Amino acid sequence: MTDSHTEAGAAPAAGDHRAAVLAGFLGWTLDAFDFFLLVMCLTAIGREFHKSDAEMAVTLGVTLAFRPVGAFVFGLLADRYGRRLPFMLVLVFYSVMEVLSGLAPNYAAFLVLRALFGVGMGGEWGVGASLAMEKVPPRLRGLLSGVLQQGYAAGYLLAAVCYYFLFGRLGWRPLFFLGGLPALLSVFVAFRVKESEVWRKTRHQNWQDLCRSALSHWKLFLYIAALMTGMNLASHGTQDLFPTLLERKWHFGPEQRSALTAFSMVGAICGGTLFGLLSDWWGRRRAMVTALLAAVLVVPLWAFAPSVAWLWVGAFLIQFLVQGAWGVTPAHLTELSPDSVRGFLPGFGYQCGVAVASTAPYVEAVMARRIGYAGAMAGVAASVFLLAAVLTAVGRERRAVTFGE
Repeated sequence: MTDSHTEAGAAPAAGDHRAAVLAGFLGWTLDAFDFFLLVMCLTAIGREFHKSDAEMAVTLGVTLAFRPVGAFVFGLLADRYGRRLPFMLVLVFYSVMEVLSGLAPNYAAFLVLRALFGVGMGGEWGVGASLAMEKVPPRLRGLLSGVLQQGYAAGYLLAAVCYYFLFGRLGWRPLFFLGGLPALLSVFVAFRVKESEVWRKTRHQNWQDLCRSALSHWKLFLYIAALMTGMNLASHGTQDLFPTLLERKWHFGPEQRSALTAFSMVGAICGGTLFGLLSDWWGRRRAMVTALLAAVLVVPLWAFAPSVAWLWVGAFLIQFLVQGAWGVTPAHLTELSPDSVRGFLPGFGYQCGVAVASTAPYVEAVMARRIGYAGAMAGVAASVFLLAAVLTAVGRERRAVTFGE
């Protein structure tokens, strides 16, 4: 498909696709901000609730494990009723769950609230990505995919900054109250983002047709779920317990941990944007495989850095490459998915992969008891990078395909 043919079709006005990308970016930013506040505060919350690192890692796993529920519910709603309304609903829902997490009286209540937050977190990505990717020009889809996906890294960066400045003064609970901010984004969506024209042209008239269409693409769903399992093992295996590694192995205080984490997320934002752009030239799979194989080479420096200076270099490079591969994902998955189930299929497949990968923090924490956090995280990282590269390479791609035709 040529760009001229695409833009002569149903390409949206520039202001419209920019608003959609901005809304998707901010939604994913604030979603990740809320999740990574827990990552940054993990050991402090564990001390208050008298729980070990492994037990607190379960709260991370539960959040990830419940994300497919949100992707299933909100994804189907997005294909049946449009992208905008489910997107606004999910923003409000996960904001409320985050605020309530800050009020949890005990570990059991906190665990339940994190599961409910996972439902909201799982619903956001698929709906937001389909809305944004259906609006952007195909020639820019890879670049803007990288920008959109790096909302995740921006959220981690924002969580690290807030942790740096506020945790020592306020403790962990007030940080979770900041999680109410995403609800305000729903107002922006309501007034600035228009409904997807691709959805209007390909919408299902009833639930029976929608379910039949979704079930007919079961093979594609299984591939997306497998690919996203590898990709989520790569990201959560290198991110979720990294602040814990810095505390246990390097004996970093809260300020040092948050500063280094924030620096690594700068690398993530740069890598995601760059590889997203490269995917428009090289192809989606080639860009992703290149980033993942390069990440394998960086693992020793990242996990076994000989000095603090090299630790900073390794942290920057590993996230530059991991999120480099991730930056291609929104474009790649939405292009693989048929118009009729684009709200449901990429997000549900993605979040099912998350559910499988949700065991990574717990497995690393258990392994760390025997071989230390560096050895545990290095072994997991190298293995899952190779797995994700193979899964990417054996699939297909539909780079710059025209949506809605």
